[in-house]
Order: sequence, then structure tokens, then C-alpha cells
Amino acid sequence: MMIVRAASHTKDDTCPACVVAGGFIFLAHHSGGHEKADAVYQAKASLNALQKTLQSVDASLDDMVQLTLYLKHRHDFPAVRDTFREFFTDGHYPARMTVFTDFINENCLCMIDGTAVVTSNH
Repeated sequence: MMIVRAASHTKDDTCPACVVAGGFIFLAHHSGGHEKADAVYQAKASLNALQKTLQSVDASLDDMVQLTLYLKHRHDFPAVRDTFREFFTDGHYPARMTVFTDFINENCLCMIDGTAVVTSNH
């Protein structure tokens, strides 16, 4: 089995943006938009970053099968959840787990990771 590790998308070289192995794409934490204290804004930036990483390995958000949404504040969940409608095809959402946590970056309100499947046309 061949394992491919993408370059890091952070300043931490111990964390590749994703690892492709065994027909799956394992995505590291993705975040962004920290210049604005708005969880929806950061969720969109996180999903755009995730999309960029997937494109780098010839995949897309449609290939996502599992996603973990990390939020700093519970009250942000409904609005952030609704942003998924802008990024995923209706009825084709990945399985999702939501976790409420604190982040190393004090400005971070949202982070996303997950797993995608390598489709047959790759």
C-alpha cells in the first residue's frame, strides 16, 4: 500500500495537511479567518482550506465521508452548521461529530478535520 503525505499547511512540519492511504484521505485540522472573531467566517475559511487540501490530491468536498467540527462556543453551532449547506451538495453531507473545545490559537473559534474517500476516477 502506498502512503502519500501532503506538505504541512501550518508552521508545524510534524503535521501534514493530509495523508492518503488505503483508499482514504485523512485530513488534518484546518482552520482560518482568525483575523475576525466570527465563527461562521472562520468556518467558511476552514472549509475553503479543507477544499484546497483536497484539490491538491485530486479530490473534493464531495469525497468527504466523515468530518469533525471543533467549536470554541456551543452557541455558535446552529449558524456554523448552516454553512455546510454552502459547501456540500444537499443530501450528500459527510457523517459529522461536533466537539466543543479550547484551541492553542486564542483567536480560533472553529476547526475542521475529517476523512475523504479516494474515488475511482482519481
